Amino acid sequence: MGCHEAASKSIQRLEKKLILKSRTAGEPPTESQKRIETLVRLIKQALLIALWLTIGLMMLREFGVEIGPIIASAGVVGLAIGFGAQNLVRDIIAGFFIILENQIRVGDVALVNGTGGLVEKINFRTTVLRDQGGAVHIFPNGNITTLSNLTNEWSAYIFEIGVAYKENTDHVIDIMKQVGKEMREDETYGPLMLEDPDIFGLDKFSESSVIIKGRIKTKPIRQWEVGREYLRRIKLSFDAHHIEIPFPHRSIYFGENSKSFDLQLLKKIQSPETATD
Repeated sequence: MGCHEAASKSIQRLEKKLILKSRTAGEPPTESQKRIETLVRLIKQALLIALWLTIGLMMLREFGVEIGPIIASAGVVGLAIGFGAQNLVRDIIAGFFIILENQIRVGDVALVNGTGGLVEKINFRTTVLRDQGGAVHIFPNGNITTLSNLTNEWSAYIFEIGVAYKENTDHVIDIMKQVGKEMREDETYGPLMLEDPDIFGLDKFSESSVIIKGRIKTKPIRQWEVGREYLRRIKLSFDAHHIEIPFPHRSIYFGENSKSFDLQLLKKIQSPETATD
């Protein structure tokens, strides 16, 4: 119990030092908290393993078992295990560098091998994600080939808004900027935004609309919340200024021998009793 308490106190002192160091370096509190929590949890895992190994060896010694040969043979056994468990060693080494290089932390939203989700755990051997549907994805660290952190220091919401060709795009952009300015002044959404929305301008001509593209920089993991509210306000503002947001139209064709749908409907309205075609 004494060893456990000593280890806990040492970890607490280390955690306080890391927090103080991150504040001195000017790192955002949320970012430093995620990184420190990840490191502390892994250190606890390592110390717990070492503690149980030590307790096991002490118990064997109390029962009269010579632990000297066991310790001496540990190196040979470890070498044999290393050759037989290369994937395990690779996973542990890869996990060590993920943590050392601060690539992702617990609480980040990341894309791992094309799968996105919230980082719930980072172990020495595996990384655990949970997607929006609640499914848990477990990736051996050695098998991670692509890793994208969507919430490192700041996040961004990219939007593409289409308006009709008849609209004045300069006027539309002015309205979009005004909506962004109002959000920055909002008590709820303003603190989540790092700056006014950056309207890139007219991005492309599509089939039935012109596309205006932009970006909103936010605090980590808040981009979707801010982006959805921005789009909601854009819709309301466009409606108020009578700016058209086009949508696809389709025509139905029944063949040459069939009368058009509009003609059939007109005949049924004019003479519902006799129109049987």
